[in-house]
Amino acid sequence: MTVILSRGFEGCIWGFAPSTWKEEAEKQLSLPVTDREARNMRRYLFSGAENICLDEQGRFVIPALLLQYAALKVNVVVIGAGDHFEIWDPKIWENVLKKLTEKNKTT
Repeated sequence: MTVILSRGFEGCIWGFAPSTWKEEAEKQLSLPVTDREARNMRRYLFSGAENICLDEQGRFVIPALLLQYAALKVNVVVIGAGDHFEIWDPKIWENVLKKLTEKNKTT
């Protein structure tokens, strides 16, 4: 079994099932290459993406490029996010969650 890991936003790593990654890739590739934002998004997502094999116990190693991007050291937080999962440094996730909670209290 495999997962696709890539840079997410706000400093997290995104993880996708291969079929979901294919759908996301197709969305990105359907945008015109003449659009600067579309090109930049492709570069961002695809340049950091790696196909990762899970071991017999369902574990995987996060590539060094993504470890560095997400500032991961020892502990991580993994959250479900609908069509993908996210891997966060615990302190960064705590700050993001705090902002989300505060925002939802005011709406």
